[in-house]
Amino acid sequence: MNTEQDKAIAQKGRHIGLVIAGTMLLWVVMTLFIGPAIGLAGRYALLFDFAALAGFVYAVINIIQLWRMRQASEQDRQR
Repeated sequence: MNTEQDKAIAQKGRHIGLVIAGTMLLWVVMTLFIGPAIGLAGRYALLFDFAALAGFVYAVINIIQLWRMRQASEQDRQR
C-alpha cells in the first residue's frame, strides 16, 4: 500500500509542477506576445492576469492536498 501512496504522491507532484509551469508559460506568452500582436488593448491583459491567478490558486490548493497526503503517508509508516 505504501508504494501505491508513493506513486499517487509523485503523480500529484508532477501534476502540480506542470500546472505551475504551464500557467506561467501561457501567462507570459499571452500577455507579452499574443495580446500585443493581435492588437488587444492593455486592459485585456488584466483578464490574462486573472486567468493566471486562478491557475496559481488551483496549484496552491493542490499543494496543500499534497502536503496532507504526505503527512498521512508518514503517519501510516510510523504505525
